[in-house]
Amino acid sequence: MIALLVAAPLLGAAVLLCGGRRLDKAGHWLGTLLAAASFGIGVVLFTDMLGHGAEERTFHQRLFSWIPVEGFQADVGFQLDQLSMTFVLLISGVGTLIHVYSIGYMEHDERRRRFFGYLNLFLAAMLLLVIADNYLLLYVGWEGVGLASYLLIGFWQHKPSAATAAKKAFLVNRVGDMGLSIAIMLMFTTFGTFAFGPVLSSAGETSEGKLTAIGLMLLLAACGKSAQVPLQSWLGDAMEGPTPVSALIHAATMVTAGVYLIVRSGAVFNGAPDAQLAVTVVGAVTLLFGAIVGCAKDDIKKALAGSTMSQIGYMILAAGLGPIGYVFAIMHLVTHGFFKAGLFLGAGSVMHGMNDEVDMRKYGALRKYMPVTFVTFGLGYLAIIGFPGLSGFFSKDMIIEAAFAKGGTEGWILGGVALLGAAITAFYMTRVMLLTFFGEKRWQPAPDPAATPGVEPAADARPGELPHPHESPKSMTIPMVILAFGSVFAGGIFGIGDRFLKWLEPVTGHEHGNPPVSAMTVTVSTMVVLVLGVAIAWAMYGRKPVPVIAPRGSLLTRAARRDLYQDDFNHVVLVRGGEHLTRSLVYVDHSLVDGVVNGTAAGVGGLSGRLRKLQNGYARSYAVSMFGGTAVLIAATLLMRAV
Repeated sequence: MIALLVAAPLLGAAVLLCGGRRLDKAGHWLGTLLAAASFGIGVVLFTDMLGHGAEERTFHQRLFSWIPVEGFQADVGFQLDQLSMTFVLLISGVGTLIHVYSIGYMEHDERRRRFFGYLNLFLAAMLLLVIADNYLLLYVGWEGVGLASYLLIGFWQHKPSAATAAKKAFLVNRVGDMGLSIAIMLMFTTFGTFAFGPVLSSAGETSEGKLTAIGLMLLLAACGKSAQVPLQSWLGDAMEGPTPVSALIHAATMVTAGVYLIVRSGAVFNGAPDAQLAVTVVGAVTLLFGAIVGCAKDDIKKALAGSTMSQIGYMILAAGLGPIGYVFAIMHLVTHGFFKAGLFLGAGSVMHGMNDEVDMRKYGALRKYMPVTFVTFGLGYLAIIGFPGLSGFFSKDMIIEAAFAKGGTEGWILGGVALLGAAITAFYMTRVMLLTFFGEKRWQPAPDPAATPGVEPAADARPGELPHPHESPKSMTIPMVILAFGSVFAGGIFGIGDRFLKWLEPVTGHEHGNPPVSAMTVTVSTMVVLVLGVAIAWAMYGRKPVPVIAPRGSLLTRAARRDLYQDDFNHVVLVRGGEHLTRSLVYVDHSLVDGVVNGTAAGVGGLSGRLRKLQNGYARSYAVSMFGGTAVLIAATLLMRAV
């Protein structure tokens, strides 16, 4: 029955993408139904799992032998335990809500059937990734997620920016995917298998050097999929896709894959302290990087993209703490799935009512016109900043405590970074709320394509017409309401009585560490920095008029608007560096390699041309040659006798 989790959305993708236009009118319903079927199967399996003891909740299903050759065995098999079940429910549950939301959001798109086919493909690939029982099959799902993201980010391929963003995401992820492929090769040469069981159980008996190499390659893979430094540049551009795609990528599928990979491979990292340290450093750097970028973005989706980068950084940081943080990394991943999906769907609802405008400086006062969107988005906002009692308060607070519990100087540094990230999160998310829902109306007329080439008004907006914000249809608001409930209550349900800890501990293990300060001290500190971040944002954007055109800003602000020059760095170091390397190789090829080959050919040709003159076909020439040769032989003979 485990295989049905993948089979349902995979069937939907096959039917919708191959069934032709006859399914245009009902394709979206079929895609949504099969996504919901996968969630229903997950609920049944979860109920069955609860009927077993904590140590007996790992189920296996082997379908067939995929690559049966001597010395190399790869199976298509599935493993369902507490960790993979958590992801199954998140992916299929949130994914189904995003399907429902897309029914209204994509209502007027003539390629809606294809869009739902891609959504089903995305779910199938991600589900395969998290229930595979070996790294090679996980790699198939990993690549499937990359393909689906490429298709969905570039879905509106008539826009050059969308096509470029899709290619960028695909290429950057290929770098990370190379890390995963190398890690799998190293696993096979080290353990002789790809299966989770033998690899992870034998990790403690393997040399630290080999585990470090495998761990660093797994980290590189996670950086690509989860948009962590230095492979984070694709995430902001991925907002060019339809908003449901952004919600799916950021909340339930692609960016969570890296966190899953590290936590699933915990035994490898536990035996490789250097690789584990690298994970924490990447997470700490990225959570600040994404937060700073989110502070300066006026595009509502790109501000949320910076937020995702930062929140995934928290999860990677927690995963790098080892058994101290594995559970909390996954807990924050789940709560983040609720409030980040709600925030993105709320952003899509705002765009729906504002002629597809994404610039928050051209919003304002929308709480009066879109009350459901305002309330649901607001609850997501309170959850992500860690307001007491909401989901983010429980999960993020635990990560900050775990960072301090690492102990020593490292613990103080990581805990301080996590606290600073919480303050910046409160600032930029309050900024988003104030610019969007509060203040005065700053609405702008729909653009005129003739006057602004490359800028298209919404399909139902006439050039020069002001937006008429209104609440979205129920197919869009109902998923937002459900996600808002998760944003409010999920953290409390998980945290009270350590329910989530007890659920995951048999798979991930758990240690309490050595916290230098009490949990209450951490909580109070978190609340202080939260209030500070909100207060600064209110002073800057709540008490003063907001200009429609953003001021030039400080050097840091300008850098953040350019994503802290990540694309500039990539262009100078990688693109131009690659161009110079290519030119150098071409020069060496032309001058040295071709020179040697062509010089040898010219020498042989010249010598053969000269030798060819000895065979000219004239009898008199041959007679002279014979006479000359005879004379030489006679002279040599006489000389030898004389000596």
